[in-house]
Amino acid sequence: MRTARRTSAVLLATALTLSACGTSEPSEPEGAGDGEFPVTVTDARGEVTLDAEPSRIVSLSPTTTEMLFEIGAGDQVVAADEHSNYPEEAPDTDLSGFNPSVEAVVENDPDLVVVARNAEDAADQLEAVDIPVLVLSSGETLEDTYAQMRLLGEATGHADEADEAADRVETEFDDIVAETQEQTGDVGLSVYHEVDDAMHSASSATFIGQVYERFGLRNIADQAEDGGGYPQLSSEFIVDADPDLIFLSYDTDGAVEGLAERSAFDTVTAVREDHVAMLDPDVSSRWGPRVVELAEDVSEALVAVEGS
Repeated sequence: MRTARRTSAVLLATALTLSACGTSEPSEPEGAGDGEFPVTVTDARGEVTLDAEPSRIVSLSPTTTEMLFEIGAGDQVVAADEHSNYPEEAPDTDLSGFNPSVEAVVENDPDLVVVARNAEDAADQLEAVDIPVLVLSSGETLEDTYAQMRLLGEATGHADEADEAADRVETEFDDIVAETQEQTGDVGLSVYHEVDDAMHSASSATFIGQVYERFGLRNIADQAEDGGGYPQLSSEFIVDADPDLIFLSYDTDGAVEGLAERSAFDTVTAVREDHVAMLDPDVSSRWGPRVVELAEDVSEALVAVEGS
């Protein structure tokens, strides 16, 4: 069983201690939960045992940061990565979640660090100096959202609040889907999701693809030859697929208008009938509690198509 109780790696510990010299002692935040510890949870690598409730959490994933605040652990978050821009109260730092500086993380005196799976090397180094770490994989399904919220609740002393938050998010999402289908029926519209202007898309194997699937949409990216979660499609492929609805999830001025300027795109049903919708890049790429907002945006676009 892998636990957060580790023997320090002497050389690394010494280096990190020296790098932190001269810094003032961070103050303790208020508002921790009331869970029972020690507690053992299972992250992306195995079991992690936390001996005490964490009071100084560093979150190196924007999705995790949103989850922590949603479940009532926001007051325990003392630092977050540079892309953690929501909620407004999230700590504003220049920490990298993609290539974390272990020394910079240690300077925040954390008693729990949460990282994404692609930062696993940093997790090993942090554990070597007795800092508990949770490693969370990217969500691929809505169930991953609810499960990770509950895991974080157990790890931070907010298990009950996390259960309530996960149940609320799930219920609200399902209600939006049900209400939308009542208005639109089972029409089986086709959808094209564009991640960037190089025409990378997202298939049903991705989190956003799973959201479209819940609404009964047929994803044209599922037919791409190279498969995978984010295939790069050609103009010819998209034109031939003739999607009924297009979602753009990148923040570029004139992106919607630019679609019609692509070769033969003026023949695509979604472009011709003005059924192209912009999605917030953050909301549409994170599998956190704002999936409810994402569902509302998808619902609005679907209802508009059926009402046109």
